[in-house]
Amino acid sequence: MLVVSNTSPISNLAIIGRLNLLRLQFGEIRIPMAVKQELARLSHYDALKAIQQAMAEGWIKQAMLRDANLARTLRARLDPGEAEAIALAMELGADLILLDERDARAAANYAGLRVTGVPGVLLGAKRDGLIPAVKPEVEALRPRARFFVSRHLEAQIIQIAGE
Repeated sequence: MLVVSNTSPISNLAIIGRLNLLRLQFGEIRIPMAVKQELARLSHYDALKAIQQAMAEGWIKQAMLRDANLARTLRARLDPGEAEAIALAMELGADLILLDERDARAAANYAGLRVTGVPGVLLGAKRDGLIPAVKPEVEALRPRARFFVSRHLEAQIIQIAGE
């Protein structure tokens, strides 16, 4: 499965100690240069170390955009990482793109890309038996990664997980 990611799914999962879920579910993750640069500025030491290790192991790989025009257009509404991730996913014909921000998800959906984010990764991990429960992971995201999940969405995620 060819998967492209924006910064936040990688950084947020790394902060809660669950970066390995990406490797276990998808094998490898492709990221554009802007995402690599954003990840390099991560201030959480342990998360940064885990991400650097994943890159050294080669399962998080940088991929270059062949044509930056779409990314430039998308930057009018999105941050550079989001814009380049969507453009890269389109160029590569990705099976899936990992995005958490609402505007980026809307743009990717409009472009016909299949989208999931951290909650979807966590639900997939539970389904595959990689984690015993989703609720503790979702609860860790808010204080540790400053990840915003509305109470309504959190309740939906927990319900889908059957918890």
